[in-house]
Amino acid sequence: MIGSLELLSLMAHRNPWAACGNRFTFAAWIMVVLLNGIALFDVAAAQTASGLEGQALVEALRKGGYNIYFRHAATDWSQNDQVSKAGDWTSCDPGKMRQLSETGRKTAGTVGDAIRALQIPTGQVLASPYCRTVETAGNMKLGPVETTTDIMNLRVAEYFGGPSAIAARARRRLSMLPQADTNTVLVAHGNVLVTATEVYPQEAEAIVFRPEGKGTWTFMARISPQEWVRLAAEYSDL
Repeated sequence: MIGSLELLSLMAHRNPWAACGNRFTFAAWIMVVLLNGIALFDVAAAQTASGLEGQALVEALRKGGYNIYFRHAATDWSQNDQVSKAGDWTSCDPGKMRQLSETGRKTAGTVGDAIRALQIPTGQVLASPYCRTVETAGNMKLGPVETTTDIMNLRVAEYFGGPSAIAARARRRLSMLPQADTNTVLVAHGNVLVTATEVYPQEAEAIVFRPEGKGTWTFMARISPQEWVRLAAEYSDL
C-alpha cells in the first residue's frame, strides 16, 4: 500500500503537471484537494477496503452489481503529455501524449483474459478519452469501449469546469448501478479517483466499488494484475 508521503513524492516526481503546458499546476491540485475536505495525508488510511477477497470476491463479481475502476496500464514515462488545445488528449502519437508501454499493453490483455476466465460478467466499458485509457480498455477485450469525460484526467480540468466539477461527475458515475447482472468497467486515471474517493490506484490496478445509488458507494476491494492472474488460476473452474 502506498503511503501518503510516498504518494506526494510519486506525484511530484512522475506527474510534473506544471510542465505539461497546462495552467492547472500540481500546487493548484493540492489546494483543490484540501479545499474539498480531503486530507491528503490520510490517503493511506482511507484505502482500507470492506474486506472482499479470494473466492468471496470472485463470487460477488460473478453476480454483478459492481463498478470496477481501472487505472490505465503501464505507460512510457519518458513521454510527456502536451495539451495546448481541447482534444489533444485523444492523440495516440507518443511525441504528443504519454502512451502505454509494451508491458502495459500485455498487462491489459492478461487482465482481460483473467476476467473472462473467471466468468465475471461485464456490461458497459467506459474509458476516459485519453489514448492510453482507451487502449487499455480495448486490449482487455471486455466489450465495446465508450468514452466519457465523467472520469477525465485532472491535468486538463480547465477544459471541463475545473477539478471539483470532474470529481463530482466521477462520484456520480461511481454511484450509478450497472446494467442488470453485470459489472461496469471504467478505465481512467489515478488523479481523478484519489480526488473523488481518496483511493489511489497503481497503473493497471482495479478498485472495486459497490454502488448504493443516490450518490453513494462502498469501496470493496483492490485487485492488482498479479492478483487477477492468481484468482483466475484458483477459481476459474469453480
